[in-house]
Amino acid sequence: MNKKLIPISEAAASLSISIDTIRRWEKKGLIKALRDTNNVRMFDVLELKRAHEKYVGGSVATSFKVLKSTKKSKYKTVELFAGAGGLALGLENAGFSHELLVEIDKNAAATLKKNRPKWNVSCDDAKNVKYKKGQAEIVTGGFPCQAFSFAGKKLGFEDARGTLFFELARAVKEIQPKIAVGENVKGLLKHENGKTLKAMIEIMDDLGYRVMTRVLRAQYLDVPQKRERLIILCVKKSLDIPFIFPLEKNYTVSLSDALKNVPTSEGQKYPPSKKKILDKIPPGGYWRDLPDRLQREYMGASYFMGGGKTGMARRLSWDEPSLTLTCSPAQKQTERCHPEETRPLTVREYARIQSFPDSWEFEGSISSQYKQIGNAVAVNMGYHMGRCLLAMLDGSFDPKAMQYVTQCASTPDNAAAKQLDLHLE
Repeated sequence: MNKKLIPISEAAASLSISIDTIRRWEKKGLIKALRDTNNVRMFDVLELKRAHEKYVGGSVATSFKVLKSTKKSKYKTVELFAGAGGLALGLENAGFSHELLVEIDKNAAATLKKNRPKWNVSCDDAKNVKYKKGQAEIVTGGFPCQAFSFAGKKLGFEDARGTLFFELARAVKEIQPKIAVGENVKGLLKHENGKTLKAMIEIMDDLGYRVMTRVLRAQYLDVPQKRERLIILCVKKSLDIPFIFPLEKNYTVSLSDALKNVPTSEGQKYPPSKKKILDKIPPGGYWRDLPDRLQREYMGASYFMGGGKTGMARRLSWDEPSLTLTCSPAQKQTERCHPEETRPLTVREYARIQSFPDSWEFEGSISSQYKQIGNAVAVNMGYHMGRCLLAMLDGSFDPKAMQYVTQCASTPDNAAAKQLDLHLE
């Protein structure tokens, strides 16, 4: 991987900082730790120097922009569960054109039509949509995860009926694309002790596709947000196409970089009682930064329960990427308070953090707009995945931006990493 890697003790000594400082950077997602073959945590020298300059010296700023290629490809996609268009826009920015986008939510579908009037958008339940063989080279879908009923048997394609994954699998079966991409939350890895993902992989295998999965971390893919998403990458067995995933960057984009000159927009407001509490929280802080009396008052019964509850009364920090955005910036369990002003993030701030361009308009009520943005695939992450899909189809490869994986068998997440000298933690 062409990295000079050193252990944490040597890293701390080389920069004259404490081991705790490096651990804090890693915990905050500002720097990546890797593991060697003995499972020892290692750090990239160049990345450490970059982090030291930015977070200690304050001399490095990472500019934020919505990534876009000037080249257009000949390849088309069909996307199910398209939402507000985060993945679709990312793939378009990478060079793809879209044959069809399917979205049942009327506000999200209206968002797609407003911003891209020429896109073929079907506002319908996916189960009602018919497909044609060869309709597109790529089929994608960020399907909501539902539990399967296993009943002690191997789950086949027909047994998956009634789940939204089945609709993605049906589109793949009918279109027969070269590549299919499923996107979901990282928690799918452990859903039903891994049986749900295993069943999905077996279904795609039965349909004639090799499968590999990876967790992509958006904060290392030009997205100012600590957001992890599981990618299920499927390649037609009859084709000699490798698996290629985005290579994580050696930098993150902070909120201060991302929210410069953000357009003003509507947003939720705090009631006076909640604002009074959050006024006392410092940037990057949360409920434990309150005096004990106020902690008990604000947390109620949660005060006596286990777990860190780090999302409660949480104020974001200017010098870090945002925490993962949810469907609302003012949920008590996952508070997303502005770093400086005592208020929830606005709609346009939400959109910036998801790397939507400022020109992308959202339809529906304020709560619907927050939900559309919070559920979206981050646009820049979609762009990086799109460039990898193009490389897979074209037989090209950029070692500075992509990871070429030679493993071809169906495999759970990171199993193929055993072939590599080092793998991400």
